[in-house]
Amino acid sequence: MQNRNVEVAPPVTIDRIIIRRKPGEERRGILAAGSFRIPCALGRSGTTIVKREGDGATPVAAMAATEIWFRGGTRGDRMARPKSALPVRRVRPGVDGWCDAPAHAAYNRHVRLPFPASAESLARDDRLYDVVVVLDWNYRRRARGRGSAIFFHVAKPGHPPTEGCIAIAPCDMAKLAPFLTRRTRLVVQR
Repeated sequence: MQNRNVEVAPPVTIDRIIIRRKPGEERRGILAAGSFRIPCALGRSGTTIVKREGDGATPVAAMAATEIWFRGGTRGDRMARPKSALPVRRVRPGVDGWCDAPAHAAYNRHVRLPFPASAESLARDDRLYDVVVVLDWNYRRRARGRGSAIFFHVAKPGHPPTEGCIAIAPCDMAKLAPFLTRRTRLVVQR
């Protein structure tokens, strides 16, 4: 006789996370990671095979997780430092940013603010970047204008679309982060 109350233990690490669009929805998806099935937000323009800076689309690709940035908080008003095998860095408000200027040499890289070219702050008031997993989209071999700051981060309630990132609820990020390593690939499928 089968025991239906037995829970499946999650794996020690997760090497592949598959992201598929929800049927009938361009801007929302389902993230499958080990035994986890998690709703996620995708880009406001859905997914694309040909990514361009500012197009609002999530790239269809296999992207490695490289590091985690977290906002933290002194009053407990932000997420705690994530447990992960990935390198974890604390965001310094007013200091840490990400360059999104295609013509600049630091395009799609972490930069110190203030920065002479266009860059977004990693310290956001809307909490989306309370935990940010940096993905290697257009990172190792950068092509200007092919998209920057494609992150795996925290979603707003209701999972509204992103600017091209993949986003999940804070509670789901807290559950998933401990299983992420440098071998983890987020695979966005059409």
